[in-house]
Amino acid sequence: MPEYKAPQRDMQFVLNEVLEIDKHYQSLPGCEEASADMVAAIMEEGAKFSERVLSPLNRVGDQQGCQFNDGEVTTPDGFKEAYQQFVEGGWPSMTHATEWGGQGLPESMGIMINEMVGTANWSWSMYPGLSHGAMNTLEAHGTDEQKQTYLTRLVSGEWTGTMCLTEPHCGTDLGLLRTRAEPQLDGSYQISGTKIFISAGEHDMTDNIVHIVLARLPDAPAGTKGISLFIVPKFIPTADGAAGSRNGVACGSLEHKMGIHGNSTCVMNFDNATGYLIGPENKGLNCMFTFMNTARIGTALQGLAHAEWGFQNSLTYARERLQMRALSGPKAPDKAADPIIVHPEVRKLLLTQKAFAEGGRALIYLSAMQVDITENSEDGQARAEAENLLSLLTPIAKAFLTEVGFESANHGLQVFGGHGYISEWGMEQNVRDSRISMLYEGTTQIQALDLLGRKVLMSQGETLKTFTKRIHKFCQAQSDNEAMQAYTQPLAELNKEWGDLTLKVGMKAMQNRDEVGAASVDYLMYSGYVTLAYLWAQMAHTAQQALAQGTDDQAFYEAKLATATFYYQRLLPRTRSLVDTMQSGADNLMALDEAHFQF
Repeated sequence: MPEYKAPQRDMQFVLNEVLEIDKHYQSLPGCEEASADMVAAIMEEGAKFSERVLSPLNRVGDQQGCQFNDGEVTTPDGFKEAYQQFVEGGWPSMTHATEWGGQGLPESMGIMINEMVGTANWSWSMYPGLSHGAMNTLEAHGTDEQKQTYLTRLVSGEWTGTMCLTEPHCGTDLGLLRTRAEPQLDGSYQISGTKIFISAGEHDMTDNIVHIVLARLPDAPAGTKGISLFIVPKFIPTADGAAGSRNGVACGSLEHKMGIHGNSTCVMNFDNATGYLIGPENKGLNCMFTFMNTARIGTALQGLAHAEWGFQNSLTYARERLQMRALSGPKAPDKAADPIIVHPEVRKLLLTQKAFAEGGRALIYLSAMQVDITENSEDGQARAEAENLLSLLTPIAKAFLTEVGFESANHGLQVFGGHGYISEWGMEQNVRDSRISMLYEGTTQIQALDLLGRKVLMSQGETLKTFTKRIHKFCQAQSDNEAMQAYTQPLAELNKEWGDLTLKVGMKAMQNRDEVGAASVDYLMYSGYVTLAYLWAQMAHTAQQALAQGTDDQAFYEAKLATATFYYQRLLPRTRSLVDTMQSGADNLMALDEAHFQF
């Protein structure tokens, strides 16, 4: 049966040794108490909950799914009880302000917990996960009264939250949305419209659900400039804050999905539902980006989760499954055949999963540290640099890690051969569950346009320079270290090429803006491979230092170096084809007249 074991040793390696999280916390006001010992203790407890409570429910959720009956949704067996344990453990409140009942811990510590929870059971993790974004939005843009009424109960886990953006006729192009908000004399609004694909939109795990909804006021400008943001609770709170009378919002149906069956993906109907404005009128999209950025980092975690889960289970299988003899001679002569882990192509599948999971972990933790800085630092320059770096890394992490996470999930199934296609092993569920990650919170194509068009070209390359300067300084610092040249020399060349390619695409786009769209996904994937190359070089350097100083964990550090070498020699060369395709231009995509697309 499939299992999950929290990779605490690797998590500690990235946090403590590579990113030096203890120094990071000591540099930020309000984070000083988040010591390495505290991180280790919280990690240990999070691992126990993820392994013992959530992991056994992963297959249960896939098999049972959610049940819909006359507007009410019942979650799979054990989901509700697991959520109560989650709340009793204080997990929802970790990274939120003490003023609203939170524990005031850094965002990066919450990301660490979210990784374990999500890898153990992604469908379940989406229920509290959606609440996190709602809390951040309320904390940033809500009134004190709204925070007292809604935020405190979201922080405690008593209630959960959602985000309601997508409508049947529009997806990412929110300027087309039709949901209406009619002002009322008491200052509230009546919200009417239909939203689809609403994760955790209806369930039986809490007494109330707080929907964060985009809608349009009667006199609003057309397009994205005329969108406002509203709180629409399932039950309207009473004067003492309890869940009161039922509001005019209901689940119309559950979507029939390819995967993540344990999470309720709902069609939500708002019929003159009472709502309350968050932030200024017609500035809802600006406020919503607080929610979206949180969600995008969370979705990047999904890419890591499916790579890690696939790796762990396919590694166990590869060690046990006997098939053929090694080409170089028997490796298990006492057995009928050798375990398949001895075969080079199986090794390639396993190492690809391992490289993407461990590299992805470093990328997500690095991104989470930038969130810590933007939220806690008193140094204006440090905050500005962190914001620039986060704006660049967010679309890379979201799109690149979900693409390679799906690739890794497929590799996991491949290691199992025909057994991978059979549901009892869990590998086909991992593939199905991972596929959505490249779609929601902005498809890979949307993230690519955001990266190349908005983040890089619209800033005239300044956002990119924030990161390439960091890579350049790292390579310079290792220029006299012979042991690092296998990593830093190709990394330095790629880092320079990254800037050159950006300039070339930008110059072509001045003549034809379709050049941005034609190059964008290849550019994003190239950016992802270079970003992970930088992080793998950092991990290799840390491993080299540990081995040179002497360690009781020699095998761990030697595995790091071997995986870094594999990444550089087997995965990083993919950048060569990406350079060719992104520079091939828009003509080979746009030359065929639309009318000539025939079947």
